[in-house]
Amino acid sequence: MRISALITFLILVITACRQDYNEILVVNGLTMGTTYTIKIKIRNNVNKGSIRDDIEEILSKINQSMSTYIKESELSIINLSKSSDWQSVSDDLFTVINHAKKISVKTEGAFDITIGPLVNLWGFGSIKVENKIPSDEIIKSVKENTGFQKILLDKTHMKILKSNPNLYIDLSSIAKGFAVDRIALYLDEKKFKNYLIEIGGEIIAKGENAEKKVWQIGIENPNSNNDTIKHTIQLNNMAMATSGNYKNYFEKDDISYSHIIDPATGKPVEHKLVSVTVLNHSAMNADALATGFMVLGPKKTLSLANNLKIPIYLIIKNDKYFEEKYNDYFAPFISN
Repeated sequence: MRISALITFLILVITACRQDYNEILVVNGLTMGTTYTIKIKIRNNVNKGSIRDDIEEILSKINQSMSTYIKESELSIINLSKSSDWQSVSDDLFTVINHAKKISVKTEGAFDITIGPLVNLWGFGSIKVENKIPSDEIIKSVKENTGFQKILLDKTHMKILKSNPNLYIDLSSIAKGFAVDRIALYLDEKKFKNYLIEIGGEIIAKGENAEKKVWQIGIENPNSNNDTIKHTIQLNNMAMATSGNYKNYFEKDDISYSHIIDPATGKPVEHKLVSVTVLNHSAMNADALATGFMVLGPKKTLSLANNLKIPIYLIIKNDKYFEEKYNDYFAPFISN
């Protein structure tokens, strides 16, 4: 081999090595009324603009389907409709509503995508009203227009029916997780092996970060005003969702009222559970379960999570301190 040919060959080899996954592409912005950040380990020659465009298109499509803020969204049209007839829906919307109903059954109704009117009644929803204690009569009246059982699904024809035409569906406790899963699927199809996706606190991570270490995710300490970390979790090919009530509440006559509403009572939960972190291979599953577990309280949550073999981490407020509990499935993920 001539020297010039050998030098050319070596340059090509070195260039190929340099084009390995050695750069982090960060894609961030606003979606679903919250922020998102996606970090992807990429090769130098990857078309970054194309990836950004694809991700934004995925998020825009989901938002246009499932947003309750966009008046022309697919879900908003269903909510505004007073029809009791079957209505055709997109594959994505059907998938999320169908999964939500499954989680409702698993949590014995603690997770319910129809309780938006109750959330609004207590002043925690998108409709801003004064925080006040509604009467039992008003709660009972509003509850008549809630209940996940009143959503009927035709899996063969991908249709939905509201047995109560006043039913209002809110997917804010599951749609972000679905979006995280959908972007992860896109990145997997593009053969990316190292990434972290976060939308409004719902996370999925795979492979390694820039330091060639497993992605590290912090669990916030609720007993701090400085956003300190209580534990660091190692995530690899795993999703994580956290739900809590220590920041969103109001007080009346020295009583605290949480924004977590129990569908069974129509009132804020009264137990001492302040935070739930769920790990699962699906962000949509973790997202919905975290909300349902926050309704159930610590004892029922630990029992159900163990039965379902789901890694769970709880923070419980006692008189003057916060107590942490987690099951055996969660322990291996805590970083030392």
